[in-house]
Amino acid sequence: MRNIRIENVTKRFNSEVIIENISLNIPGGKFFALLGPSGCGKTTLLRLIGGFEQVDGGRIYLGDEDITDKPIHERRVNTVFQNYALFPHMNVYENVAYSQVIRKVAPEVIKEKVYKILTTVNLHSHMYKSINQLSGGQQQRVALARAFINEPEVLLLDEPLAALDVKLREKMLLELSELQEKLKTTFIYVTHDQSEALTVADQMAIMNYDGEIEQIGSPKEIYEFPASSFVAKFVGTTNLMKGTLHNIHDNPYVDIEGLEHIRVDLAHRKDWMIENVSTIIAVRPEKILISKQPKEHFSNMVKGTVESIVYHGRSTQYNIRLKNNEKLHVFEQNDEHFPQDVIDYDNEVYLYWQKENVIVLER
Repeated sequence: MRNIRIENVTKRFNSEVIIENISLNIPGGKFFALLGPSGCGKTTLLRLIGGFEQVDGGRIYLGDEDITDKPIHERRVNTVFQNYALFPHMNVYENVAYSQVIRKVAPEVIKEKVYKILTTVNLHSHMYKSINQLSGGQQQRVALARAFINEPEVLLLDEPLAALDVKLREKMLLELSELQEKLKTTFIYVTHDQSEALTVADQMAIMNYDGEIEQIGSPKEIYEFPASSFVAKFVGTTNLMKGTLHNIHDNPYVDIEGLEHIRVDLAHRKDWMIENVSTIIAVRPEKILISKQPKEHFSNMVKGTVESIVYHGRSTQYNIRLKNNEKLHVFEQNDEHFPQDVIDYDNEVYLYWQKENVIVLER
């Protein structure tokens, strides 16, 4: 379970710089997600680790072994592609066994290994079916089995669930997570879907449009304490507000034009010199309480008017226009069939949240 270490890696295509001077340490034996918008260079980084592209600068290590210039078959790294790249003229067994046949492994050893890995991915009963007889989820598991039979230390997954429908994608995500936990292989999972990354990753890195890494951490750390407005907006839904940060008598607040003071907690910004600092703050929609009645015991309260309502089943989204013309999104759990405080269009409402739920972002 060696870690993958990327040191000052740069990649260009012709004169265009795709990623520049990236450094990243991916722990061994973990499920690691690379999350970012389309075109940010995350797939390019995956291809560099796998050996499908060559770096223009920097080094890549598997543990202490420099694999930068090693050919693909010597890296102990396997890849599952978005389109699975299965052989349509071969059945399940032949697809999974292919790499072992090429290496001239003994037939009885191949048979034992194929059966074992197909049992692991719950496909042993489909061993002799053609690829065209399988569902999308089953084909994805064949692609996984074909990668696992080579016993890689690292498995690279390039948006492997993109072709599946929503329900099947959710099911396969859980299966991937359970498989990684069972095998303890290092998974590096590339996606632009934040919900996928939050669901399965032990740790994740967020890349921005310029191919730079904005933040590395656990899903909870990144969601609860985003390091920048880019991360706050890209991972989940959030409300961003600009203002001036003050700290009078150790009672910090942000002054936002047209609103009351927004009280904040600076526990995660202890290194800041505070006084008249222009900043951006974030509040997640589910951290906000909405009511038509005034309430006490909250650090912050603002008033607004309901502009639109979106029903999501488990929750309802309220879009509120404040008196300074800013808009806030609020998520409320639908935990009652007939709530007493029914909120409708054009209602005047109170919004409440605690100072601990305000994240002070960049200056």
